[in-house]
Order: sequence, then C-alpha cells, then structure tokens
Amino acid sequence: MNALVDGDLERTGKAAGIPLTEYFTTDEAKWLWRFRLTQLARDPSHAAWIVRAVVAVPEGHVVGHAGFHGAPQNGTVEVAYSVDPAHRRKGYAKAMLSALLDRAAAEPYVTTVRAAISPENAASLATIAGYGFTHVGEQWDEQDGRELIYERPAVQ
Repeated sequence: MNALVDGDLERTGKAAGIPLTEYFTTDEAKWLWRFRLTQLARDPSHAAWIVRAVVAVPEGHVVGHAGFHGAPQNGTVEVAYSVDPAHRRKGYAKAMLSALLDRAAAEPYVTTVRAAISPENAASLATIAGYGFTHVGEQWDEQDGRELIYERPAVQ
C-alpha cells in the first residue's frame, strides 16, 4: 500500500506478484491506501479482512479490489469492492460480492454482512439487489457523504 500511495506501480506489481493498473493510483485510491495503512497501524488484526486486488479468472488480469472495511465488529463485517472503470459492466462487482459473502459465511463468528452505499450509486445498489440485503438505516460518512445502510445474515 505504501508503494501505491507513492504511485509506484512497478514496485507494487512486484510485491503483489501481478501488475496493477493506474486505477490503483488515482487520488481516490491513494486516499483509501492511506486510510488502510493508518487502520493497520492502529490494529494489525484488520490485515486479514481488508482490501485485496481482484484477478479475473481465467484471464489473469486485475479488475479491481475487494475486501471488508475491517475485522468483524460485534459479528458484523462491511463489504467494500470497486471495479476498475475499464472492466465495469462485465459482472465483476457481483462476483466480488459473492466471494465476500462466501468468506463472511465461512466465519462462524460473523453473523451479519453490511453494505453502506451512496443513494446516487445506482450500480452498487443494483449489485446488492438479489443478495438478500434489507435497508436498515442511513449514516453520514466523512469521505462519501450520505449512505444507505443495508444488512443481511451472513448465512442464508
């Protein structure tokens, strides 16, 4: 993540074992990497849960990143996924969400999966449709503004 903050895709690709795209070094992405580095410095237990590069199979190229916002808190994990604009509208977001839901369901201490989405983000709202999420409230996010909160049981 430090290499991504520095905009060094060559160093990042070597560390990751696969080339990453410019999408990982946008200003928005760099904000995310800084945030995650701070999060890990405070509590390294989040490392197993947060963002990972997503590789399309069988093509073998990186299409975005996915993970959770952190380790489970009171049995709840919050999904986080983003598809590189060059690979959108190909089903990758749904594949990412499915993989995240499978991971959450495999952990006996995870009982609830949350998704917090801007009401203007029609693509993400469409992505969670059909996965059993229920609207449970709203929140204000300092980075993203107003978000709608959806939850579902980890195991369905």
